[in-house]
Amino acid sequence: MLDSATFLTPAQIVAELDKYIIGQHDAKRHVAIALRNRWRRLHAPLDMQREIVPNNILMIGSTGVGKTEIARRLASIAGAPFTKVEASKFTEVGYVGRDVESMVRDLVEQSVNMVKQRRKEEVKSRAAQVVEDIILDALIPPVTGSSVAVPKPSLGFGNEATGMPDSDYELNERTREKFRLKIRNGELEDRKIDIQVQQHSTPGIGVVGGPAGLDEASLSGLQDMLGSMIPKKTRKRKVTIAEARKILLEEEASKLIDMDEVKDEAIRQAENAGIIFIDEIDKVASRGGKGAGGGPDVSREGVQRDLLPIVEGSAVSTKYGIIHTDHILFIAAGAFHVAKPSDLIPELQGRFPIRVELQSLTKDDFYRILKDPKNALTKQYEALLKAEEVELLFEDEALERLAEIAFEVNSEVENIGARRLHTVMSRLLNDILFDVPDVIGAHARIRVTRELVEERLRDMVRNRDLSQYIL
Repeated sequence: MLDSATFLTPAQIVAELDKYIIGQHDAKRHVAIALRNRWRRLHAPLDMQREIVPNNILMIGSTGVGKTEIARRLASIAGAPFTKVEASKFTEVGYVGRDVESMVRDLVEQSVNMVKQRRKEEVKSRAAQVVEDIILDALIPPVTGSSVAVPKPSLGFGNEATGMPDSDYELNERTREKFRLKIRNGELEDRKIDIQVQQHSTPGIGVVGGPAGLDEASLSGLQDMLGSMIPKKTRKRKVTIAEARKILLEEEASKLIDMDEVKDEAIRQAENAGIIFIDEIDKVASRGGKGAGGGPDVSREGVQRDLLPIVEGSAVSTKYGIIHTDHILFIAAGAFHVAKPSDLIPELQGRFPIRVELQSLTKDDFYRILKDPKNALTKQYEALLKAEEVELLFEDEALERLAEIAFEVNSEVENIGARRLHTVMSRLLNDILFDVPDVIGAHARIRVTRELVEERLRDMVRNRDLSQYIL
């Protein structure tokens, strides 16, 4: 929810982004202001909220410099629905391919999943109680009625106060309570039981082609309606109590939430907090400008004109209801090596008033990327080997050399930004990853030194034909 950013100032948002993304301070500042402005709009007078529209952002920069990561982390900070699309995958209306409205439907789907998950967490304790009863019934089925058992004094059963024997019902309840405690204490996790689970798939339900003029949202809604009209099938499964708890908890939590409320809230969240990241926007720019002739440029301009009403603000039909795109934040990005931002149609350019150019990464940036972020590649590999009880350590000089090599390869072949580090790290550590645990056993300590980097990456440094290392 956008409320999670209530106490985050633009400076605090930048500080959060700094934990994962190195450099690109200008881009971080712009997206931080955009995010804070969304919260500010929702706290403005009601008569002004409709008038305040987001300042959409156009990011210009080579691949691998952090454009997508900035947008994705921004959505994570805000707890907002987020979807990433590639402009080059869209086609003009009337052609085979994805239409631009599908990005809005994807955003709503994301929003529904987020709200549904949050609602499930809210009813988790109630669902857990229901699941406990189902598991208990599978272990010790309840006895109905109050038939009196034949006295069996030698077994020690009976009501000590009255001297009368317990009924079958009372004995059953006492046994069930004992097993309930065992379930809560986790003593029966590996015990197998039979449970009834719903079959969610509905094979055979489909509308091939559909009636003429039926759009994707209507077709999807029709399929859902047909699916809901058919009674849910169940099947018996024998699983451990631990597995049963996971399966049943999901089912019972779903039963306790009101899907109509979920849909309404999801639409509101998508409209007021949603972020759509349009990558490769330069691929739909008409490279020749206004004078471009026919061919592909016509289709590119067609996609831009289809994008325009979505970015300007329009009503899009989804299977969950109508969503208005007026206050969705759009962030577009592209390398613009061939085309220029000015090659976009003027109307679309005007809908992205904030332009920010991301800088190419330096050797120092590569070094910091390997060392500083919370999700740094070095930390990821350390975590992978820790799972095998092997300790992996990187010396600073080794990281410096890795950064130099990545920078050199980018300079001499093709600049793919920070993604080059994946190539370099993979080549450096592949033999180690293969040898663990067969050759390198548990509790081993592996230290990555500058000498090891030189030895493993010698061919990459010396070989002037580096085409094999292009990703």
